[in-house]
Amino acid sequence: MSEDPFKKFGEWFAAAEGSEPNDPNAMTVATVGENGRPSVRILLLKSWDKSGFSFYGNLGSRKAREMQANNHVALLFHWKSLARQVRIEGTVTQVSDAQADAYFASRPRMSQIGAWASEQSRPLPSRELFESRVEEVETRFRGQPVPRPEFWSGWKLAPDYFEFWQGIDFRLHDRFTFSKTASGWETGRLYP
Repeated sequence: MSEDPFKKFGEWFAAAEGSEPNDPNAMTVATVGENGRPSVRILLLKSWDKSGFSFYGNLGSRKAREMQANNHVALLFHWKSLARQVRIEGTVTQVSDAQADAYFASRPRMSQIGAWASEQSRPLPSRELFESRVEEVETRFRGQPVPRPEFWSGWKLAPDYFEFWQGIDFRLHDRFTFSKTASGWETGRLYP
């Protein structure tokens, strides 16, 4: 077992990129609402390094509001083709404007337009209203780059816990953990 959870994650993520048919960077992101209830959704990991795992979205969304109230967040990657999953827990902070601008500029134009048109997680009276808003944004930015809206950014989760799960026949799975301590990472194992 590696002494570095980021090295192990990198190995498993590379394997997933070679085996998963769709979105090997898909992850479940779990937050907690003000009422104490958990809330989960699937998002795409957009970058990662030893400082953390980054993802993006609307600052008015439910996830954003929940992360602002409680910055303890959990991620889960599940790669069915490999019978593997990785749980990551830690705290999130908002990325810099420069990071958000750079990622937003790399998105497909229609994704940029959709970010402007969507009041993510808010009630939508009709699909037609959203489609109308998309048309309005397309018209507003026709012939020019689409700037990042002020209400759209990203977050980086700085991990303090990893759990790697390898599926094995007859449910004799292998589970190993990394917990952050003042002196580095402490490793452990869990029963399946």
